[in-house]
Formats: sequence, structure tokens, C-alpha cells
Amino acid sequence: MNASLKNVFLVDDDLTNLAIGEKTLCDFYNVVTLNSGARLLKLLEKKIPDLILLDVEMPELNGYETIMYLKNKNEFEDIPVIFLTAKTDSEDELRGLSLGAIDYITKPFSPPLLLKRIELHLLIESQKRELMSQKEELILLNSSLNELVKVKTRTVVELQNAVLKTMAELVECRDDTTGGHIERTQIYLQVLIDALRKSGLYQNEVSSWDVELILQSAQLHDVGKIAIEDNILRKPGKLTDEEFTKIKGHTTFGKNIIEKIKQSTSEHDFLEQARTLAFTHHEKWDGSGYPMNLKGEEIPLQGRLMAIVDVYDALISDRPYKKAISHKEAIKIIKSESGAHFDPAVVELFLSVSDEFYHVSKLHKSNLWDEIQK
Repeated sequence: MNASLKNVFLVDDDLTNLAIGEKTLCDFYNVVTLNSGARLLKLLEKKIPDLILLDVEMPELNGYETIMYLKNKNEFEDIPVIFLTAKTDSEDELRGLSLGAIDYITKPFSPPLLLKRIELHLLIESQKRELMSQKEELILLNSSLNELVKVKTRTVVELQNAVLKTMAELVECRDDTTGGHIERTQIYLQVLIDALRKSGLYQNEVSSWDVELILQSAQLHDVGKIAIEDNILRKPGKLTDEEFTKIKGHTTFGKNIIEKIKQSTSEHDFLEQARTLAFTHHEKWDGSGYPMNLKGEEIPLQGRLMAIVDVYDALISDRPYKKAISHKEAIKIIKSESGAHFDPAVVELFLSVSDEFYHVSKLHKSNLWDEIQK
């Protein structure tokens, strides 16, 4: 048996047909002749051929019954089968093809035609196997590429977070009266957004949010303070009207800084959230805020949420020009500003989770928050 040749099983109960078939094929293939379907099935337990030539009309187990058995066995179902038969009825041919045969050759067959049909089908099977192998390689490659993309994405996100944190810390270093403000407001904002999602309030708008993106971008809500002079930013006493006007400019400075960054990157979703928070967190529900005097729902929801967490943290924190007030006093002030400074619906939401705000503030100020997060 030549190992370089394909293996063909020829199954026919007529010994003359077996002899002619073997003579026709032996120079081109390793041919095994079998005179019954039963013997074929027994031999298949030991050896799988590249192709089977199967007579239809055989005693005991005919060709149709044999191929039905093959196609119902996982280990045999992919072996290509060509029917050899004296039948010329189209219904018989259709039946054989419906059962899984790849071709239907009538006897007596032409040796050159039989060789050409076998060559063609073996080529097709070889190409099928090659395609399947390539498909498996592509699946493996795709999986590897997906994993590589995930790793690269994690790296980019980690880099983005590191840049954000550095920028936020830079702002706080300049405005050293607000130590921890940016980190605390980010945590408060998460508490408020979680409550917002559970409550169903403003559901149509909130359902489209990438919350992680918003929370990351919240770190830049005061980035505009980087453009404010130190003598104003760190002034221990009350600001003059002129100085307060300059302080208010940090919202516009923040927007401009973020828009400048947007011109140099394709990552606009994150920066758009940062721009919204930086520009609108000092707007007021009644239209008396700054810088645009937006009113009611003209103020983006992100800005309305940030307004409450920003004011809450300012109220309970020491400043050079004032002492911190208690959590209860801060709650009272925020409640009194419902409908004036703040969105009334968001105030109600805030009141429902104010205990969580208090818990976070105590843990953060006692330096226990970082330990809990580890």
C-alpha cells in the first residue's frame, strides 16, 4: 500500500464489478474491495478511507441503509460516498443524494469518467478540509486578537485614568483649600447616579449613559481652576466681586481646556462628558447660576447632579473663609434650595441617600476609605 496515495473503499456484491473497479483505480489509489455493507462497517472500525464507492443494490444491507448508518455516526458522517448503481431512475438518484451521497454514477461505468469524478470529489474534500483548517486558525487568531485588544484597551484605560488623576491632583495642589474634594465628589456622584438608576427617575436619559465614563470625567469638573491666579484661588478671606467674577470663569476655562484636548483626539465621548460637567455644575435650576444662566432642564442632568454633590462637599468641608458645617445642616440648606439652586426631583433623590453621603464623608475624612477600597 502506497502511503502517498488516497484510500478508496469499493463496496459491491458483484465480484466482476469489484475486479473491474480495482483494475481501474489501483494505479491511482490504494483500493480496498468489499462485497457487503456489513463488511464495510466492520472495516471502518479499524480504518477510515478518503472516499467510499458504494453499490446500491446489495443483499441484507443495501446501499441506502449503509449510508444512513454512516451519516448517523459522528466518526463516519464526513466520509464522502459515491453511489454506483444500475438504476437510472431520477427518484432513486434523488433519494441517494438526499441521504448524503456526493455523487451518483450508473453502471456499467466508463473507467476514465469514474477516475475523473473521483479525482474531482477528492479535490473538493481536500479543499473543504483546508478551509476548515483555515477557519479554525482564523478563530484562534481572532481570539488572540480579541485578547490583545482587551489588553491594549485596559492599558489605554489605565493610562487615561492615570492622566486624569494627575490633572485632578494638579488642580487640587493649586487650590490647597479643597483637599480631597475631587475624589469625594466623584464618590458622591456615583452614589447619586446609582440611586437615580434604581429609582427610574429620568430613565430615558439615564439608560443611554456610560456611567463609568461619567464618573471618570467628573474628576475634571474643576479643571478650569488651573487658569485662576493663586492670589485669588488661595485667598484666605472673602472674595471681592471682581475676584468672584474671575473665579466663576473656571467653568468657561474648563470647557475651553477640554475642547482644546478634543481637537487632538478621537476620544470625544469621554471629553464631552467632562466638558458638560466642567461647564454646567454651577448652573442653577432657577436660572441664576453661571456661566450661561441656564434654567430648569436646560441644564444637562449630569450638571444638575454634580451641582448637589459639589455643594454638599463644600458645605461640610473647612475653607479659609468658613468652618465646615454638620451633615444635618448641609442637608437642611440643600433642601431649602430645592427649586432654586437645585432640581427638586434630584434633591428628593439626594435626601433618600443622604445617609450614604454622610457615611462616605466620615470614612474619607478619617482616611478609612482607601483601606476599604483595597
